[in-house]
Amino acid sequence: MSINTVLFDLDGTLIDTNELIISSFMHTLNHYYPEQYKREDVLAFMGPPLYDTFVQMDKERVHEMIDTYRTHNLSHHDELVTEFAGVFETVKWLHDQKYKLAIVTTKQINTVMLGLKLTKLDQFFDVIVAIDDVQHAKPHPEPVEKALVLLNAQPEEAVMVGDNHHDILSGKNAGTKTAGVAWSAKGREHIASYEPDVILEEMKDLIPWLGGKEQ
Repeated sequence: MSINTVLFDLDGTLIDTNELIISSFMHTLNHYYPEQYKREDVLAFMGPPLYDTFVQMDKERVHEMIDTYRTHNLSHHDELVTEFAGVFETVKWLHDQKYKLAIVTTKQINTVMLGLKLTKLDQFFDVIVAIDDVQHAKPHPEPVEKALVLLNAQPEEAVMVGDNHHDILSGKNAGTKTAGVAWSAKGREHIASYEPDVILEEMKDLIPWLGGKEQ
């Protein structure tokens, strides 16, 4: 296997934004639909673009709901976001080994940069494909394909790493290898059911899978 390119989802994969996302959804939903949603209901909304979730609830107020979500999300970002164990060391190793690296996410670029800078991961990524950069979000192949073009990489030489089925399907649809992370908020079985090429129990597992040796 000759992989020279690694594409990462951000939320729930590199950085632990689960509590931030859940609290932002709960804040928004309780504002518009008091006491109608519980924390476990929110898990289904994690992954797709905000518009896709809120437009199904209220077409008239979808943009208002997105603004409510993002205001809460930004104001609580730094207090609730952390990196997952082994992420910094793994990404640094990949960078040092000259792998081509990119972020492929359904977030806006401003909040992407907040998370990357907070966890000091911003130094490793020159290519970021955010929601505003594409016409079609994951699981459509466009975001992954765009990252590959920007990196001058071929799909057969790349792996898409993510915590959600949207990530796995986007990678498969674009022709890359795929890696699911066992710490997915939706559970290991959920991500495994979409048959990624590998399940990572921790991010450092990516190194031996690629044929490398941890320093």
